[in-house]
Amino acid sequence: MEPRELRWETLEALRTSSKGRLSYCRHWLRDEVRARSRRAGGEPPGRGGSRFAPHSGSARPEGLRQRQEQQEQMVRAVYDLASEQLKRFDELKELKQHQEFQDLQEVMEKSSKEAQGQQEKLKEEHRHRAKILNLKLREAEQQRQRQEELERLRKEEGQERLRRLYSIQEEVLQLNQQIDPNYRHKDLPRIDLSVYSNRGNQICGLVSGLIRTTSERGFPTQVDVANTERALQEMRGLISSMQQEIAAAVEEKRRRDEEEERQKQKELLKKEQVKAQTPAPAQQSGGKQQKEGLQVKAEESTMQWYQQLQDAAEQCVASFSGISNCKDNNEVKKIKTDLQKAATIPVSQISRIAGSQLREIFDKINNLLSGKSVVSGGRTVSVTQHPQGLDFVYYKLAEKFVNQGEEEVASHHDAAFPIAVVASGIWEIHPRVGDLFLAHLHKKCPYSVPFYPALKEGTSMEEYQRMLGYQVKDSKVEEQDHFLKRMSGLIRLYAAIIQLRWPYGNKQGPHPHGLNYGWRWLAQMLNMEPLADVTATLLLDFLEVCGNALMKQYQVQFWKMMLLIREDYIPRIEAITSSGQMGSLMRFKQFLEKCLQQKEIPLPKGSLQPSFWRS
Repeated sequence: MEPRELRWETLEALRTSSKGRLSYCRHWLRDEVRARSRRAGGEPPGRGGSRFAPHSGSARPEGLRQRQEQQEQMVRAVYDLASEQLKRFDELKELKQHQEFQDLQEVMEKSSKEAQGQQEKLKEEHRHRAKILNLKLREAEQQRQRQEELERLRKEEGQERLRRLYSIQEEVLQLNQQIDPNYRHKDLPRIDLSVYSNRGNQICGLVSGLIRTTSERGFPTQVDVANTERALQEMRGLISSMQQEIAAAVEEKRRRDEEEERQKQKELLKKEQVKAQTPAPAQQSGGKQQKEGLQVKAEESTMQWYQQLQDAAEQCVASFSGISNCKDNNEVKKIKTDLQKAATIPVSQISRIAGSQLREIFDKINNLLSGKSVVSGGRTVSVTQHPQGLDFVYYKLAEKFVNQGEEEVASHHDAAFPIAVVASGIWEIHPRVGDLFLAHLHKKCPYSVPFYPALKEGTSMEEYQRMLGYQVKDSKVEEQDHFLKRMSGLIRLYAAIIQLRWPYGNKQGPHPHGLNYGWRWLAQMLNMEPLADVTATLLLDFLEVCGNALMKQYQVQFWKMMLLIREDYIPRIEAITSSGQMGSLMRFKQFLEKCLQQKEIPLPKGSLQPSFWRS
């Protein structure tokens, strides 16, 4: 094998280092020079020959130098060529490494960019999802706030509608009072207004039933308000029609009266002559009363108590004259209206729906009387807004309690107990309200004293009828049935108050007006001459409501009084009762006989049970 070929085979091994490359070049050049020398015909000096060999001549060394120079030039050329090739090889390798490194860097950059892009994409997706989630949370919060606002508005609208219903109910009841006194107008015997009275009572019952139904299920709807407003419009139309019919009848009667006036004057003169010749019936009945041991007038102590209460009521009215006479002062007039609504509206809202509602009403009234601010009709009201505000509220509150007796209790007997328990609780904390309540009660129902007003000289018949408790309007006295209905409601409310106490109050002290007053009332009633239709009605109402409590309190004494009523007092009532007035007496007798047989007075219907206060 040629040395050159050997060196080319070792090229791959030596090319990896600079020292190897230089060694390779030196060895190659040396071997190349030797090979060329052999081909030229001789060995170089010192190599393969004897130094004692003979010279062929002078030309031979010269030719050898030339060949040697040529060889050196060739070696240099080859060396330069090899160096250049090696440089190109190194450059090619560096280029290849650079390209590989560049490719690797590009791949890494591409992978990094892809990873960064993926990360940015994930971040963007995360931001997008977070944004969507925030939007959903914001929408949910806005939806909750909208629902809360809608619920608040619904409650406000419901409360406003409920207040509207109560105001409509109050107006309907007031309008109904205008109808009932004209029921069978006494000056117009040919006209019968019972249709108007019956329809008025039906409308009142319709409105009251609608309010109860809506209160049980929550707040009234707009349909309920529309129905009550239609009922109010119907009531107004009813009054208008009644007034037109009465006006037409009065005009017709006036024409008849003008024609018959002379005959009436003659008949009146004859009657006066006959009356002068006949003994007075009052004197005859008075002798009979004294003989039988019963009285017509109330006891002196009772009359003093009655007069003290009336004087206190008049003093209370005088104490708030500044509020009463405020026609020219709009600010005081506004305060007066707000205070009156704050005092009367809660009383109108008393019902048997729930004990918690009754407690809210009591707290509202008590806070008002205690000088605290309360909200009424969307306005803040306090008795401290005017120096006479507290006296005014005392008076109006007591008056409203009594009005509820002759209106609400008269129509719904079981309403007496929730009204009475609130009135009793207020009475216990604010005694002046109780005194004014009694003053109003005695004025509207003198039989609650008991007291039978006497006809005094100079007193007109209309005024005397009012003193007896009748409602008189335009010289027209209310019908007996309506009168008894009102008296019944007032006595039932009074009988409920004397036996009930506010369950959340201080029960250590005595009742401000307890059962002892009821016992005294019953005893004084039995010591007075009975009145036809009135006495039996009031005794029955009183015993139905308060009889059970009196039986438990007085026991044997109570049953003795019941026997006295049956054996002695009922015959007196029968003696003065006509056949057309026996209804109330028969009901009283049946109640009395049943109680005496069973030796038990039943609990009153509608009494408040302990479970009521947990509702």
